[in-house]
Amino acid sequence: METESRATERDATQNSATGSKGTGGIGTDGTTRTLGRSGIRVSALGFGCWAIGGEWQDATGQPLGWGRVDDEESVRAVHRALDLGVTFFDTADTYGAGHSERVLGRALGKRRDEVVVATKWGNVFDEETRTLTGGDDSPAHVRRALTASLRRLGTDHVDLYQLHLSDADPVRAAELRDVCEELVGEGLIRAYGWSTDDPDRAAVFAAGPHCTAVQHTLNVLQDAPELLALAEESELAAINRSPLAMGLLGGRRTGAADGDIRSRPPAWLPGFGDGDGADPAWVGRIEALREILTSDGRTLAQGALGWIWARSPRTVPIPGFRSVAQAEQNAGAMAKGPLTAGQLAEIDLLLGR
Repeated sequence: METESRATERDATQNSATGSKGTGGIGTDGTTRTLGRSGIRVSALGFGCWAIGGEWQDATGQPLGWGRVDDEESVRAVHRALDLGVTFFDTADTYGAGHSERVLGRALGKRRDEVVVATKWGNVFDEETRTLTGGDDSPAHVRRALTASLRRLGTDHVDLYQLHLSDADPVRAAELRDVCEELVGEGLIRAYGWSTDDPDRAAVFAAGPHCTAVQHTLNVLQDAPELLALAEESELAAINRSPLAMGLLGGRRTGAADGDIRSRPPAWLPGFGDGDGADPAWVGRIEALREILTSDGRTLAQGALGWIWARSPRTVPIPGFRSVAQAEQNAGAMAKGPLTAGQLAEIDLLLGR
């Protein structure tokens, strides 16, 4: 295990590499943000690595991935993202049943210390069959899962470790929070958070000194005022999954291929019909916003990301990607920056909020 002095030295090196300038929200150049109270500096845009995990499923055969992927293209996309200034990558041990972590670790290689890596634990899966088999909220599983993630990522520490069981019992979660504090002290993780859309649950982790983030759904169609308020009150980063509404705000309209979760959307995934493409009601709302979101030469996706940055200085959206072209479009949003306060107000009016 790493000593406290070695962990401190490493943190100083990584903070320098990622432009850490202390605490706060948005960076002076508009392209960096701070991960909550940790002081860890990241690009304002992160990359979500769910999609590059490829196909996987639950025990009933329900697809949980985004379909087939080309690992070599995934690696090229990560490299392109790095070249375009993306320094934050968010994955999970269960994405592709370990495959996403392996691909990300290979892609980062010797550039590992230039970036901030987040992963998650709590799910149990079979790597050989790529099948989710359940969940484990025991304190003992935290260390088992972390050891396995470190091996797959090819690193000696995780920058942000997140509980991936969104509805875990709050009492048990307090125990898991304490384990995370131990892991910080041992230099195995730098900070931790909870991936949940429940503000009360997120507040349990927020009570820990080294909790620095809550990960939750946020996009222009799905606001999260209570979680953003918690992030502000507790000095947390708000890491935003589904910032493009699972592709709808990137222009997806047609049905998804077999093996893609959007082809057979579970109850918690709105916006898609079962195998027949986008929900017409969602498409109508997107079309009503198109002119605003594509202002100043933005693509629809870039405008959707601009809305998130304008919504709160604590937000770090993590759109998924599977290709160099998607990496370039998403990273290009940083040059366009946030929407204006007036545009946010107009969007709320159009959506009846």
